[in-house]
Amino acid sequence: MPADTEVAADSAADLPEDADQLTAKLRHAAVAALPPGRLMPDRQPAYVASWIYVFGVLTLSALAVVIVTGLVLAIFGPSWWHVSTVGLFVNSLHLWSVEVFFFAMVVHLWGKFFMAAWRGRRRATWITGVVSFVVSIGAAFTGYLSQQNFDSQWIATQAKDGINSTGAGAIFNVTNFGQMLMWHIILLPLVVVLLVGLHVLLVRLRGVVPPFAPPKGSTIETETVPSHEEIPTGDRP
Repeated sequence: MPADTEVAADSAADLPEDADQLTAKLRHAAVAALPPGRLMPDRQPAYVASWIYVFGVLTLSALAVVIVTGLVLAIFGPSWWHVSTVGLFVNSLHLWSVEVFFFAMVVHLWGKFFMAAWRGRRRATWITGVVSFVVSIGAAFTGYLSQQNFDSQWIATQAKDGINSTGAGAIFNVTNFGQMLMWHIILLPLVVVLLVGLHVLLVRLRGVVPPFAPPKGSTIETETVPSHEEIPTGDRP
């Protein structure tokens, strides 16, 4: 009986008289804008096996470690990560995951720059990646200011005069630990996560940028594989 009810509900969802319902319109619009076959493809083009495509995933993996360790540090506070051996370990893990994050992101950006990753209506994908990098620099800067040690004090005093010379010191006070901590653990990470999420979504929708085609007359053999590039440009969202 429950199975019959589910079948009836599924068939009723496509009734012509229900096409004008708000839920039906939203469902069809979501499926049209975010096709499941592109969001979670079963296969990827053969060229994705190249090492240059690894650094994007490595950046995401490092970002996940940064977020998890940052949450632990935010819960226990500065006294814990300065005194406790476990806190020192988590703090070091947070620092080195940030180092890996920036290293992988820089290699990823340069690799995509030389591949002209904005090709094929991928300008928004490229822009979100670059803006994510810029915002991440701000997040790292406020992180150094939130260490609560002599390094953070020296960085804050050196940066204070430069920021004050721009007129932004009244709003962005680098010597205010509470303000810098909130920027570091709430505002900037939220922006980074949103931008990275949008970037990954665009990669799924537009497809992974392919390498440049070999020049005409070249003897390089290419493998024909199903990819997003086979979809006509006009049919893409």
